[in-house]
Amino acid sequence: MFESFRADRRAIEGLPIRLVIALVIGVASLSVMMNMLTGIQGLSTTELDVRPEPEVVNPGERSLELTVVGADGSSVADATVIVKAGSADLDGVRTATTGEDGTATVTATPSLRSNQDEGTLVIEVKPPAGSGYVDRRGNAKVLVVRG
Repeated sequence: MFESFRADRRAIEGLPIRLVIALVIGVASLSVMMNMLTGIQGLSTTELDVRPEPEVVNPGERSLELTVVGADGSSVADATVIVKAGSADLDGVRTATTGEDGTATVTATPSLRSNQDEGTLVIEVKPPAGSGYVDRRGNAKVLVVRG
């Protein structure tokens, strides 16, 4: 019986139709899976971080320069930066959009309660629309210290 298969030169013509269908479906499935694996890099995301300047301020009106950077340290344009109260008080929420250099300037007036010597301002980032960036981890905070 095996000799007849070995001697058969018709290749796919001699195979049962179910086996041919299974072979075609298997190759198509493998192709889709390989395409998904090679496309994973395109679906990856990059975590954003913020570098505030200055990192430590006194209570009162202050101008903060906030630079949004990717994991490799490159600046990110068109990201929205949000500064809000942490353990320090801030009247409202301050927002700004980063320019081409990845920097946004926010004017904030942090304050501390009477029994408080220090507190923080929280910074969040909304990545540019349609980009591969995310902001899931906590960012650097601005420390507010009573002078």
